[in-house]
Amino acid sequence: MRLRFVPLGIVPILSLLVAVIALTVSARSSAAPSGVPAWLQAHVGDSDGQISQVVLERARALYLKKVAQGAVRNPCYFAMDATRPGDLGNSVLGRRYYVICEASQSFRAISSGHGGGRNLKGTVDFSNGRRCSKNFGNAMDSELTAGGAYMTREAKTSFKGFYSTGAKQDAAFLRTFIQFDGEGEAANARQRVIGGHAAQVLRAQCMRKNPNSSYADHDGLVPFGKLVDYPGGRSNGCTSWSPTDARQIISMVKDNPTTLYIYPESRDIAAVAAKRGTYWNASCLKEIGAPKFWPKKTLEPMIAQYKKDHPAPPPQPLPICKGS
Repeated sequence: MRLRFVPLGIVPILSLLVAVIALTVSARSSAAPSGVPAWLQAHVGDSDGQISQVVLERARALYLKKVAQGAVRNPCYFAMDATRPGDLGNSVLGRRYYVICEASQSFRAISSGHGGGRNLKGTVDFSNGRRCSKNFGNAMDSELTAGGAYMTREAKTSFKGFYSTGAKQDAAFLRTFIQFDGEGEAANARQRVIGGHAAQVLRAQCMRKNPNSSYADHDGLVPFGKLVDYPGGRSNGCTSWSPTDARQIISMVKDNPTTLYIYPESRDIAAVAAKRGTYWNASCLKEIGAPKFWPKKTLEPMIAQYKKDHPAPPPQPLPICKGS
């Protein structure tokens, strides 16, 4: 084999060129977008109304995977960042639920509730405040949010009762619930009755005479109460939206399922708790100190024991409305 000699003076120059090329390739690879179109990348950020990079990348990867599998034909997909504050103060709600439609280059950030958790007094406290979520989990009856991959499924509309609309007019409150099916740690979403719905509930109920109503019971009575909106409040682990947003989202996914990715997963919570630099909303992290994930294998026995030690009283019939 013939050996070729390079003049010694050329060696430093060649080494320098190799180093420059290596640095250029490295810089390009680190700065290259992960397939996210430029118009959507413009919405990436950690401010209110923006979507953080890791949340978008995971939500988009889940959607593209389900589209490739033929499980999704919906042109839109959803994401939620449960590390962000739900309440910014002064009646301003944090926008942490995202509706992304790439075909029409549409991006919307709206408010959404997070799981309130529970305080089993004398046993364990895994409750969450109104503004930021500290506790997450996938246990039955925990009322906690579980991050991960979800698919929207069937819509169920149920009658909750009547409420007054003013001028002695009553209206039926019908609330639609979108069932979610989850994967991995969120695989028990259906058993937990986790889904999405309008942040509305009927409070202070009583029974009123209305025998001509199709909703009347065998005694001619219907439930009646006060309709309460709680778009900035907490849920039982579901995602909840303002009535206006709920109508739009439900119409988008009814009979046309799509994906929802909720951040954070347990791996993200563990990394943040260990201070390994994983993304978390800075404002909420300062407030909560460190997040915690409660796995069902740990929390479900504690909840079951609490129920055994504190049996619920037998259900009581609603009182008759005054003046009925």
